[in-house]
Order: sequence, then structure tokens, then C-alpha cells
Amino acid sequence: MAEKTNTIITIGRQFGSAGREIGYKVAKDLGIKLYDKEMLDRAAKESGICQELFETHDEKPTNSFLYSLVMDTYSLGYSSGSYTDMPINHKVFLAQFDAIKKIADEGPCILVGRCADYALQEYENVLSVFIHASLDARIRRIARIYELTDAKAKDMCQKTDKKRASYYNYYTNKKWADVESYNFSLDSSVLGIEGTAEAIKRLVELKERGLDRKL
Repeated sequence: MAEKTNTIITIGRQFGSAGREIGYKVAKDLGIKLYDKEMLDRAAKESGICQELFETHDEKPTNSFLYSLVMDTYSLGYSSGSYTDMPINHKVFLAQFDAIKKIADEGPCILVGRCADYALQEYENVLSVFIHASLDARIRRIARIYELTDAKAKDMCQKTDKKRASYYNYYTNKKWADVESYNFSLDSSVLGIEGTAEAIKRLVELKERGLDRKL
């Protein structure tokens, strides 16, 4: 029988650390939904912005000077009434941000990547986890999954992580993979997929017990 939880789990992950696979395992055991690319589907549907644009901008940084200016303006209290004046990549990010909050408001779930921990930082029932692994373990996993040489797998790991870090660091006031940016950081090359999933479930249990005490 599936366990129950009231917690929303956000998972940040290094490429090749099996973060998504671990997330699916936890979601199945807790009887809750996992959102990965589904966040993009939801944001596209609710915003009316073309789905392909979400795929294009998915966890990829922007270097546009104009975009930086608009982001600065938005952080100073730019009204949503001016939504139509924004550059498309800004619209895409904000639509995704809104979709993440709506998903979270519907109840316990797991959200993978896409600054979900930042979008939900005001929510008390969120547990944010970052999953990492040794480079050797990640190279082996990616080489096996995508049938690549070790050199190509290493390149893929490093480039994907660089994009994810740039995206996260650009949009949030935190640093990607930094221990202070998350509640917990777990090494899947030490714990394994099963062990990391077990650790997350145990952390959820401890957090919920702590919240009960606070109440």
C-alpha cells in the first residue's frame, strides 16, 4: 500500500546522477505525481505560449542584455499587466514559475529541476533536495544509456550541468549545487538509486514530524 505525505519534494540534480529515476521511485512509493517535462506542458497550456518555446528555453541560460534589464525591472515590482511587453524568454520563465505554484497548490508532488525550489521557497511544506554523484559514476551511466564513449559522456555531463547552473544562478538568488541552496544534498553514487530514494522518504518523514511539533 502506498504511503501518504503532505510534502512537496523538489529535486535539483547533476546530469547523470539518476535524479529523475530516484524521483520516480519516491513518487511511486509515496503515491504522488512527479512533474518533469510535464511542468512545461502545463505552463504552455495555461499561458497560451507555444510548447516549442518552452522546450527551447528549458533550463538554458540567456545572455540577452535586454532580458537582464527586464528581469531587473520585474524584481523591482514590474506589474503583470505589462506581461505582453516582455521578451519571450521572460514570458516563458514566468509562465513556468506560475505553473509550478499552481501544481504545488494542488497537493503533494515531486518537481524535478526548473528552479522549483526557488519558486516555492515561501511554502512551508516543501523539502528541497539536490542529487549529485561522482563524475566517474555519471560518465558510466550516461555512456551506457546513450551508448556513448566515456569522453563524449563526460562532455555531455559537463555541458548539461553548466547550462543548468547558469539557468539556476541567473533566475534565482541562490547558487546551483551549493549546499546552502537546498535542505539536503545526497550523493547517489554512495547511496545508490534505492538508497537515495529511501533517504528522501526518511527525510520527508522527519520533516513532517518536525512540522507537527512546531504546530
